[in-house]
Amino acid sequence: MHLPQSPGPIGVFDSGYGGLTILHGIRQLLPEYDYLYLGDNARAPYGSRSFDVVYQFTRQAVLKLFSLGCHLVILGCNTASAKALRSIQQRDLPEWDPNRRVLGVIRPTAEAIDPLTVSRHVGLLATEGTVRSESYKLEIQKQCPDIQVTGVACPLWVPIIENNEADSPGADYFVKKRLDQLMRLDPEIDAIILGCTHYPLLMPKILKYVTPGVRIIPQSEFVADSLQHYFENHPDMERRCSKGATARYLTTENPDKFKDSARIFLHEDINVQHVDLD
Repeated sequence: MHLPQSPGPIGVFDSGYGGLTILHGIRQLLPEYDYLYLGDNARAPYGSRSFDVVYQFTRQAVLKLFSLGCHLVILGCNTASAKALRSIQQRDLPEWDPNRRVLGVIRPTAEAIDPLTVSRHVGLLATEGTVRSESYKLEIQKQCPDIQVTGVACPLWVPIIENNEADSPGADYFVKKRLDQLMRLDPEIDAIILGCTHYPLLMPKILKYVTPGVRIIPQSEFVADSLQHYFENHPDMERRCSKGATARYLTTENPDKFKDSARIFLHEDINVQHVDLD
C-alpha cells in the first residue's frame, strides 16, 4: 500500500460532531500544527453498533486520513476508542505502515484520574457501547487497581445535543435522571468522567444537578496534554506533523448540515468538504 510520506496534518476522527471538542482542546494547546477532521456523520451514531461494525467503519476512516497525508490519527470518539483502537493498532498498522500511529481518548483520561479521586470511587457517563466495553474500567484499573468504576449509559444525551436542545428544559430531565441513577448505584463516587465527547456541551446542566463536591471530568484537556507529551517522547512523529496552523473539515454527510451543527461545538464558521469512505 502506497501512502504519502511527506509531513501532513494530524488527523482527528469521530463518528459525528463530538470529536470537535477534542480537536478544539488540542488546538488550544498546540495551535501551530495542521489538522484534518473527519466526521462519519452519515453513519452516526456509533454508540449502539456492534464491535465489528465500529471496527470496520473506524478502519475505513483511519485509512482515508492516512491516504490524505496524516501520519498520526486521534480517535476523538470514545466508542471507536473502546471498540476499534486495539484491533487497528495490532492488526492493521503493521500491514498499512508500521511508522504511522493511531491514538485514542480513553487512555489519556485513565492516566489522569489518580489525583482526581479521594474516595477511589469513579463514575462514568457514556454511550451504551463505551459502558458495555468496560474499556474505562480496564484502563483505569491498569493504572490504579484500587479505583472502582461504575458506568451508566446516556442514550439520549447525544441526540439532545446534536438537535441543539442542550439548553432546553427537556434536557434537564434526562441529565438529572442519569446523574441520579449513577449516584444511586454508588453513593461514594466523588469524580465523574464524561466518557463521550459530546457531553461537555451539557456541562451547565450537569453542574446544576450533580451531587455537591463531586468533580466532573471532561476529556479534551487530558487528550491535548497527552498528545503534547507524546510528541516530546516521539520527536520522529512530531516532525512528520506539518505546521501551518490550519484546520480542514471532512464529513460523509451533507457539508452544509455539518457546518450548521459544527457551530454548536466550535462557535465559528468553517469550510467543510464531503468525502466517501466505503
